Amino acid sequence: MQIAEVKKYSSELKEAMDRLIPQLSSAHIPPTKEQLVRIIESSATILLTAHNETGIIGFLSLILYRVPTGLKAWIEDVVVDRSERGRGTGEALIRHVVELAQKKGAKWVDLTLRPSRETANRLYQKIGFRQRETNVYRCDLK
Repeated sequence: MQIAEVKKYSSELKEAMDRLIPQLSSAHIPPTKEQLVRIIESSATILLTAHNETGIIGFLSLILYRVPTGLKAWIEDVVVDRSERGRGTGEALIRHVVELAQKKGAKWVDLTLRPSRETANRLYQKIGFRQRETNVYRCDLK
């Protein structure tokens, strides 16, 4: 299994998004080719993929942005194909992205996760993430 930063659009990436996004959330639709190109070209987003001999088996996004208090790092949209779960792909992706965020100058990496995702919660704790005492608020715009 290898992890790589996506540098350009490919039909393989689009096919993987079409297959994996529904596994991540039934409430979201996969990005279009144009949306994927914008994500790849964004200076704030690093898209990482995990692949094996069959192709792309997982991905995540690392968001990096500067604010007056420093460089913030946020992990979004982590998904590993159902057929590959439990084989270390998620852990490899997370460990890779944590190291990348550190190299870029972030002092920590944040993410949110539903409590019902017990396996993922255990994985993040194993890697060294800790639950923060905070309230996360959302204002729906639609």
